[in-house]
Amino acid sequence: MRYAETGYNLEIDLSRGNIERVQTDPSLTELYLGGLGTNAKILWDRVPPEVEPFAPENLLIFSAGLLCGTPATGCNRTIVSTISPQTMLMAFSMMGGFWAPELKYAGYDKVIFRGKSPDLVYLWIHNDKIELRDASHLRGKGAGETAELIRQELREPHAQVAAIGMAGENRVYFASIEQGRSSASRGGIGAVMGDKGLKAIAVRGTKDVNLARPAEFMELCNEVLKYIKVRNDNPIPGVMPILAGLGSPQEMAVHDEKWHTENFMWGNSRLRRKDFWNKEVAQKWAETLDRMRTRLISCYNCPMKCGATISAPGLPTYMMKCFSKLTYTMAAMSDLEFGLKIAQRATEYGVDAFSAPQVMAFGLELHEAGILTDQDMAGLPADNEDRFYWLLDRIVRREGIGDVLANGTYWAAKQIGKGADAFAHNNIKKHEQLPLKLSMLNPIYFLMYSTGEKINITQIEGQFPQAPFVTREEREEFVKDWFQVPDDKFKQYFLDWEPRGEKSMPFYPTVQMCCDIVDWQEKMHYIDDALGMCAGLSSFPLKPPYHIHNYPKFISAGAGIEMDEAKLTQAAKRYRTLVRAINIRRGMRRKDEKPPENHWKKRFPELEKELLDTYYQFKGWNHEGIPTQESLHALGLDDVGEDFVKRGILAAKADESPSGASPKQ
Repeated sequence: MRYAETGYNLEIDLSRGNIERVQTDPSLTELYLGGLGTNAKILWDRVPPEVEPFAPENLLIFSAGLLCGTPATGCNRTIVSTISPQTMLMAFSMMGGFWAPELKYAGYDKVIFRGKSPDLVYLWIHNDKIELRDASHLRGKGAGETAELIRQELREPHAQVAAIGMAGENRVYFASIEQGRSSASRGGIGAVMGDKGLKAIAVRGTKDVNLARPAEFMELCNEVLKYIKVRNDNPIPGVMPILAGLGSPQEMAVHDEKWHTENFMWGNSRLRRKDFWNKEVAQKWAETLDRMRTRLISCYNCPMKCGATISAPGLPTYMMKCFSKLTYTMAAMSDLEFGLKIAQRATEYGVDAFSAPQVMAFGLELHEAGILTDQDMAGLPADNEDRFYWLLDRIVRREGIGDVLANGTYWAAKQIGKGADAFAHNNIKKHEQLPLKLSMLNPIYFLMYSTGEKINITQIEGQFPQAPFVTREEREEFVKDWFQVPDDKFKQYFLDWEPRGEKSMPFYPTVQMCCDIVDWQEKMHYIDDALGMCAGLSSFPLKPPYHIHNYPKFISAGAGIEMDEAKLTQAAKRYRTLVRAINIRRGMRRKDEKPPENHWKKRFPELEKELLDTYYQFKGWNHEGIPTQESLHALGLDDVGEDFVKRGILAAKADESPSGASPKQ
């Protein structure tokens, strides 16, 4: 008997309409856990670097995490993996909601798509009944509308549906996959789904998920629930409101947006409005949120309420969470009412709420600069807010200039030319980032921005405070009950971190300390993504209920795999290295690993070089960021080393000089 996992994947060949139920190898679970870990293994084995994102041979993998469907609180993430059309690298995006547990209850751990359907279809999974169904009547429908129509058609109101909107159908590079209470947005995975002719996946399951040691597992779950209550009753002082508690940033519950609106950038990530927030704005925005937010909502088996249903006058109700609350507002230099209204249309279209607003602001900035002409923007309304609706409609339909902008700021700038690349200034590895520009270099964040292969800062940061507390006394109070640290040295790192003076940024934490901190932060995110745990209860917040000390116990009691901290750390390092190997094989090198040039005003090139050199060595990578044969061997990834040697990426002997081209430019 398999525990926690079902032991079966669905393999769907869309070109042939073939469906297979495939038993999986339990030894891979011990090595890679599940979710992102086994997704990476599949992509490495089956998608060589010659395969383009829109090729039939590219895979699109929907995976439940190892512990999804168990009673583990907050463990509900679907991990979607493919090769990104935007970055040309491996994309892995997570969505919460109810979809992953439902897939487990239907009897499957993953759904793996290959090929392309000649006609638009959706997949219906109902326990042992699996069928591809015609979706021609759903073409052009919104993602939420599609989900509701499918439930009605199937007469199954409890079916969980992941769907794309028009953006995915038209292969917009930042198209998302929407799923009721969450979305998988980053990396353009919705475009790959649309390219494959797949409109949606509906699933309904009524089977059980087995636990190896149920009583022990339930005791661990109860401990987590007790801690969540204590932690919520005792928010951390001295940090911004959205970081004081647990869960994904509690944007939908918070009225005070002074920090975001005065520290994040407006427009095309250009303008900082330091004196924006005042009593009048606060009152107006609070009234808007209270009027449009109908209720706060949770994902499957979670007491947190990180999302909300939003009902704007005259528009269908939709779900919103996190910073998407402000992205459209700030890109358009508008107010919260506009942001909440346009987000409804954008959610139905199925676009990434980080990238889409920046792309539209980028287009308007190019027009203001004369790089895009009036002819390029023929029909552009005079009203600022109308312009954003106009651009959004054209982008998702790939009409006129929208066809260019639909490829994101990096590729659009390449196509437009005439100096447009200077306006695509907020990208990492060709992917738009949070609109944030700061003064002094933060060495911890430099490493996270540069080397994070999620290419999204909120999916690597966490656990360690973002800035030092003002007084030593405050720091001493913070570390008293900081039991989540993997080693007490992290407490000392934080205790000695000063706001100014010798032990302040950019030279403190020291280079080696930064390596330790970033590795810990990244490791916890990668563990979450294999287990299916929401980062809001583990890797993102300060002092979370899930951590490196209790995760091994959950895995042992749930999956029946004897696990300890060292073995779990090694497993996470193994599949994290495999993610990097996939990207290295696709051409990623050191020159690609850098934050936006203008992210910090005060830069320190020598320190930045030392940070990258030291971190590469710390991770077992060579000067170009390529995992060495020795580090690959230590992780049981000799086949990766052999492939690197065969392709000339690594030399056959001890001299591992890198070679190979960078990704398609």
